[in-house]
Amino acid sequence: MAAIFFAVIAIVMAYFLRPKRPTPGKATTYESGMTTRGETWVRFRAQYYVFALVFVLFDVETVFLYPWAAAYNRLGLMAFFEGLAFVIILALGLVYAWAKGDLRWM
Repeated sequence: MAAIFFAVIAIVMAYFLRPKRPTPGKATTYESGMTTRGETWVRFRAQYYVFALVFVLFDVETVFLYPWAAAYNRLGLMAFFEGLAFVIILALGLVYAWAKGDLRWM
């Protein structure tokens, strides 16, 4: 309840304390200091997002495997099989994404 209260208070305070001087310059689109030409709302293919999600998945795999590998000597044989199961599940996910064609860039 306190978290909701603080979040609402922060939003209300930001609304009342923000600068309120809109000018035409502030309303323009800013793209690396250059004015945009043509359509500014470009639609990206969903495949790019899927590719990024697969990358994040295997990046997180590395984050989980590093502490496991660092403490491997103290964990025993059961930890080896648990780590192996983790890698196999992620490998199956990679094979599935590859079979669907999600890893083809174009």
